[in-house]
Amino acid sequence: MIYCTISYQQPHQHWLDFEITFPSISADKTFLQLPAWRPGRYELGNFAKNIRRFSVTTTENEPLDFRKVAKDRWEVDTQDVSSIRVSYDYYAAEMNAGSTYLNDDQLYINFVNCMLYAEGRTEEAYQIKLQLPETYELACGLSSPETHTLEASSFYHVAESPLIASPDLTHWQYEVDEHQFHLWFQGRCLLDEEQIIRRFRAFTETQMKMMGGFPADDYHFLYQFLPYPAYHGVELFNSTVIALGPSEGIIENSKSYYDFLGVSSHELFHTWNIIRIRPKEMCPYDYTQENYFPTGSIAEGVTTYNGDLFLVRSGVVTKEEYILELNKLFKRHFENFGRFNHSLVESSYDLWLDGYSAGIPHRKVSIYVKGALVSLILDLMLRDKTNREQSLDTFMRYLWDFFGKQDCGYSMSDLEKLVSDLSGCQMEDYFERFIYGKEPLEIALNQALFTVGCQLKITENTLHSEGSFGFRVVNSDKKWLVQRIEPESVADTHLALNDEIVAVNGLRVQDSLEQLLAGHTTVSLSLIRNHQLCSVELTAQDDRYFKLYTIAQREEATEEQKQAFQDWLSCPW
Repeated sequence: MIYCTISYQQPHQHWLDFEITFPSISADKTFLQLPAWRPGRYELGNFAKNIRRFSVTTTENEPLDFRKVAKDRWEVDTQDVSSIRVSYDYYAAEMNAGSTYLNDDQLYINFVNCMLYAEGRTEEAYQIKLQLPETYELACGLSSPETHTLEASSFYHVAESPLIASPDLTHWQYEVDEHQFHLWFQGRCLLDEEQIIRRFRAFTETQMKMMGGFPADDYHFLYQFLPYPAYHGVELFNSTVIALGPSEGIIENSKSYYDFLGVSSHELFHTWNIIRIRPKEMCPYDYTQENYFPTGSIAEGVTTYNGDLFLVRSGVVTKEEYILELNKLFKRHFENFGRFNHSLVESSYDLWLDGYSAGIPHRKVSIYVKGALVSLILDLMLRDKTNREQSLDTFMRYLWDFFGKQDCGYSMSDLEKLVSDLSGCQMEDYFERFIYGKEPLEIALNQALFTVGCQLKITENTLHSEGSFGFRVVNSDKKWLVQRIEPESVADTHLALNDEIVAVNGLRVQDSLEQLLAGHTTVSLSLIRNHQLCSVELTAQDDRYFKLYTIAQREEATEEQKQAFQDWLSCPW
C-alpha cells in the first residue's frame, strides 16, 4: 500500500503539504509522475505549475538524488533503497469543479491535480490521512476506515474520487434499489430537501431503469454553491463535483434551478457513459499526455442529450420546459458558424487544442451541442425505422453490456456496426453526413422531428442589428462591442469582432443601439477599432440573418406520431 499524509498550516495562504511514502522499491531508478490532465476535461492542465519545494528522501530522512526530466516527471536514484518519501507543497487556490482549493472554510481536493504516482505502480492501493480540525466532516466517494482517513484500491480510484472537508457541509441522501445516493452542499443552500430528494430520486430511477441497474454501490453529488456566477460539472467514478453560483439564485423556478437539475442528471449519466463505457483510446487513461479520441459525440453529445431527456421522462420538468432546453441547444448550434468548417470527429481531436475557449472565428463545433443534436436525430431515426422497438436507449444498453461491463473500449467502427444492426439497414450515411462530415442539420432535424409530430420552425430575427445587418453586440462596461458576425452578411463586409460602436448616423449610442437602428435600411456607424476612430456604412439587403430555430408540435400530427412523441418523452402529447 502507498501512504499519503496531507496537512496545512495557514489555510488562507492556500498551501497544502504532501508527504507520500512508496514502499517496496525494487528498481535502481524510480519515476514519479504528476498527471498532466484530468478525465472529464479534454485539455492539458499542467498541474505541476502549482508545486514547490519538491524533495525525496528515504523513510529514515536520508536525502536521495533526483532530477526533473519533464515538466511533471521526476527520476529518483533508488539503488539499494527499500522505500522513499516524497514531499512537496501544492498551491490550492483555484475553485472550479475540477480543481483543488483550500481556505479557512474548507479543504477541497481533486487528487488528480496534486497526487503523485510511481510509474508502474498505478494498480496499488492508497491510504490517505488528512490532518484536519476535529469539526471537519468528509464528503468523498472513497471508503473511510477511520476519521479523516481514506482508502482507495488504485491510483485510478484516487484520481476519480475528489473530496470536500468542511465543518459546514449540508448532507442529504436517498436510496434507489439498495444503492445509496448522497448530496453534499458546501456553501449557502436555499433548496427544499424534500422536494430535491423527490426529484433526484425520480431521474435516478429513470436512468437506472433504462440502463438496467447502477454500476456503483453508492454515489456522491458534491456541490460547491458559490457566491458568484459559476456553472461547471465533472464526472467521476462514483461521484461528481458540480460548481454553481450565485447560490442565492439557485431557487425553485429560476434558470439556475433548472441548470442545477440538468447538470446533475447529466453527470449522473456519465457514471455509465465515459466513466465505464469508454472509447478504446482511453482504456486505460494515460495521465501524461493528450488522450485523443474521435468519438466525442458519444462521450459528451449523448450525455448532453440524455441529461435533459431523463428530466422530462421522469416528470421532473414539463414537456414545455424540455422543449425550451432543446431550443437553447438549437440557438447555440445554429449561431456557431464553425459548423460549416469543422466536423464532430475533428472537434473531438481539437478539444485538446482549444475546445473550451472561443478560439478563432467560425472554426469549430461543439461535441456537446452538435453531439446532442445528432444524438436526437439518431434516437428518432432508430425509433422510426424499427417501429419504436429500438432507440438510443437500446444503443446505450448494448454499449454497456458489450463494452462497459467487459471493461473494454469501443471504436468508431463498433459504433457504426451497432447502429446498422439496431436499425436493420445500412447507416454509413448517417456517420458520413453528421459525424465525419459537415452537412447542415436543418433538414435531418426536421425529418426526425416530423416522426414524432413536431417540426423545426425557422423564423426571422426581429432585432435590427442581428436580423437586418448580421451582427450581434454586447454592452460591456457601457461599451457596445461587436461580439459575433454572421459570415457573408452585410456586417461581414465592414465590421470586425470587438469593434466598439460609438454612434449611429451621428448620434451617440447610450442606452439602446436598437432604437438608433430602427427604421433605417442604410446606417453610418462610428467605430473605435484598434484605438482609432473610423466609420462604415451598412445597407440592409433582402437576406435575413441570425434566424431563430425552435421546435413546435404540429397541429396536423397523426395519432401514430402523437404516440411516438409520448414514447419518446414519456409524457402526454
